[in-house]
Amino acid sequence: MSGSKSYDLVIAYRIYPGVSKIPPIFSDNKLKLSELCLISFKEALKDFNFKLYAILDNCPDEYKKLFNYYFQDNDLEILSLQRTGNAGTFGLQLKLLLEQNYSDYVYFAEDDYFYLPNAFQEMISFIKNADVDFVSPYDHPDYYNLDLHNYHYQIKRFGNIEWRTAGSTCMTFLTKKAVLEKTQRLFRTYTKNNYDASIWLALTRKKITSIKFLFGDAPKNPLYRRILLKLLFFSPQRLFFGNDWKLWTPLPSLATHMDKEHLAPAIDWYKLFQNTKEKLIFSH
Repeated sequence: MSGSKSYDLVIAYRIYPGVSKIPPIFSDNKLKLSELCLISFKEALKDFNFKLYAILDNCPDEYKKLFNYYFQDNDLEILSLQRTGNAGTFGLQLKLLLEQNYSDYVYFAEDDYFYLPNAFQEMISFIKNADVDFVSPYDHPDYYNLDLHNYHYQIKRFGNIEWRTAGSTCMTFLTKKAVLEKTQRLFRTYTKNNYDASIWLALTRKKITSIKFLFGDAPKNPLYRRILLKLLFFSPQRLFFGNDWKLWTPLPSLATHMDKEHLAPAIDWYKLFQNTKEKLIFSH
């Protein structure tokens, strides 16, 4: 994939018609949930020139029409797949973002995120710093609730956001193409059934260098043990050496995963959902 036109950002956005979590709104209507998230996504991108790859996995025709309704044909490329699944669609995201020559900045997007209007302005401004490798828009509640995230982190105030380093996040994130090229081997393990947490902890090397975690906490905790076993299988060398890639997350959050049990803290998301619900046109 190459092109002469330049963009501020290239996005690979993957979507499928099923509901995997329990969303806080439209739990029985994925098309409406998708439109709600897509409206917030587009509004957050309003000041940017972007190229969008929409990866539709086993989606009815309404989903293609949804993207065509909200985005211009010139900057939109739709790829329709048949039952490819989570790992396969991520692999395609990786391929598209590595092979494109439109932008130095690339974004992996999942379909169940709701964004604040300033999300991309803050993220793209921040990632231009030399010590920022990855940026997540999501202040995950697990950072406050799981001992897995009890580690030393850095804090940096930039713009209107206080950023802090994190050990892991989900698979919605911003990075630099040059960083992705250097870390692609680890990300490719996601297509071979590795966990997102195992990949991120291998990249950031948070927690996994702790003797207490390796020989105390992880063996006793089923979740931590599974994460560690995946890490040991796919990237054991990361326990001992390699770059500590820096992943940063925002305070307050710039987006939330649409999982009722894991909404980002400190923001009245339900009020924002209701306000955006009034803008639904396509699936209304």
